[in-house]
Amino acid sequence: MMTIRKLTEYLSAEPFRPFRVKMTSGEAYDIRHPEMMMVGRSSARVYATTKESEHERWHDLSMLLMESIEPIETSVAR
Repeated sequence: MMTIRKLTEYLSAEPFRPFRVKMTSGEAYDIRHPEMMMVGRSSARVYATTKESEHERWHDLSMLLMESIEPIETSVAR
């Protein structure tokens, strides 16, 4: 289970670093900007696309079903 504290740590990091939320169902949501996620008491709303749909839309995710958060490696342009 994910906590509000952990999600807000990632969202408010300075500088912001993109991260991926993995769900127990196997789905994953990439958060590339802090405005892509709104955190509530027991759920989070994510603005993203999924494999099933190519259209961007809001997804409501239960924190009980969030398995992990991991940083997304980004390449640095030189």
